[in-house]
Amino acid sequence: MKFDAVVVGGSFAGLSAAMQLTRTRRNILLIDAGRPRNRFAEASHGFLGQDGVAPSEIRRRALEQLSHYPNFTLLEGEAERAERRLGGFRVGLADGRVTEAQVLVLAVGVSDTLPSIPGLAERWGRTVLHCPYCHGYEIGGGPIGILASSPLAAHQGGLLPDWGRTTMFVEPGVTFEEEQQAMLIARGVTIETERVVELIGEGRSLDAVRLADGRSVEVNALFAQSKVSIASPLAAQLGLELEEGPQGFHIKVQMGCSSEPGVFAAGDAASPMHNATLASASGVMAGISAHRALIEASLWK
Repeated sequence: MKFDAVVVGGSFAGLSAAMQLTRTRRNILLIDAGRPRNRFAEASHGFLGQDGVAPSEIRRRALEQLSHYPNFTLLEGEAERAERRLGGFRVGLADGRVTEAQVLVLAVGVSDTLPSIPGLAERWGRTVLHCPYCHGYEIGGGPIGILASSPLAAHQGGLLPDWGRTTMFVEPGVTFEEEQQAMLIARGVTIETERVVELIGEGRSLDAVRLADGRSVEVNALFAQSKVSIASPLAAQLGLELEEGPQGFHIKVQMGCSSEPGVFAAGDAASPMHNATLASASGVMAGISAHRALIEASLWK
């Protein structure tokens, strides 16, 4: 199978890149393993025109729209190998299928490593959250907790009081600068230094957190910082340059272009900021840059 461009990853960034490229009338392949990072969330919020719509439904609509273009192909499977070949790239899937393209767009997303606290992982994306702008409004003004596993939590502490009464649960070893502490106090954030040992609530709901000294503190949602890693070996195989962000490494890009000619990247794997609208916008940029690369390649043939 040979295409002008292969997009790896079929969530918001990959779909946006595929749409831009497909509309150039080039032959485009989208490879998707069906494990988007946002699969744990009930709804996507703050995404213009899609507020409150389930991420799975947004993806379904996008794929339906792309399917109307005869030059678009969807391949369900996991891309596990990529290498540069004369005139482009070869991508191998886990089931043995192989495809080739002149350019690649990596929208492979990231994997989250969550704090190891009983009750936290099963609530991820529902009542344990990472983005106030994505989910803050739905908390409904109730009590909010922040699990401060790094100084990055001070940023959330400055934001979240606009959504509800906020308590910062500071993990052992985490400290804040004097300026950060003053800001948290000014914002009315309660600082709790006793360690969180359990999340309490029926199913995926959250009523409180239990502390090491036996006390329970009421919270309806807990914001936590995960550690992230690029959810695919392709970036490393292709030798892409990475940058370190506050949660982990991501692919270094400029206008969607990676450090390797012909390879483009978008979405959470290519940014320290993770948000549905930002992911979609970065996919648009990567798609446009990939199209320009195809044009330039044709001029030199």
